[in-house]
Formats: sequence, structure tokens, C-alpha cells
Amino acid sequence: MQRDGATRHDQFLDSAKKLDVDHLVPLAEAWDSGASAWTPAEREAYANDLDDPRSLIAVSAASNRSKADKDPSTWIPPYAGYRCQCLTDWVADKTRYRLTIDPTEHTALIRGLAVCPDQMIIVILAR
Repeated sequence: MQRDGATRHDQFLDSAKKLDVDHLVPLAEAWDSGASAWTPAEREAYANDLDDPRSLIAVSAASNRSKADKDPSTWIPPYAGYRCQCLTDWVADKTRYRLTIDPTEHTALIRGLAVCPDQMIIVILAR
């Protein structure tokens, strides 16, 4: 199978070396969205959040490099079956930490979630 495009089979990796742990909302994005005002302990808690399984996710190394520190206005997962979950998890994670959503990001979230009818977003506040 070709690996140049996103397929259902991309979720299966043949080596742990190809796997990264990714912050759903990247650290740089969190910083720009309010984490810059946090204490070092609050930033450490965010960076190592194991209390909400949506905060840190296992992804392919290639996907992690592709996303980098982008938000939904500039990066959407290539696998269409994950897009609604990614967007709802993004909103939950931003809300969990009371991080801001800028206007461009807001527009992208509204457009992306418009095709995700009846998606419930459950938030567990961290702070």
C-alpha cells in the first residue's frame, strides 16, 4: 500500500520508532493562548497532563512533524474519520485549561464542526 496519502491503514504502525506523543494543543499554541501567564508549575502540569486522555495523543512521527505548532486554521488531520474528534477534543482541551481561541481559529473550528452534527463536548476543567 502506498504511504503518500492518508488511509485507514495509517493508524497501524510497523515500528514504535515511528510513533510520537503529541500535545493535541501544541505547547507553542498554548503559550500564545494564555499559558504564557501561567506559573512554571502550571505549564509543567499542562505539558505532562495524563488526567485527560485527549491532551496527549499517540501519533505517527510524520503527522506530528506535519502539524507542528499549528491550530485548526492551518492544519486538519489528513484522516477524515478523525477530524470531528480532533476538533471537539481541541475545544475540550482549550476549555479545560481556559485557553483563548483567536478569531481565525474560531472560524476554522466553526466551519470544521459544521460537518460534525450532534457532537457532544465533555470538558473536565484542570484549573
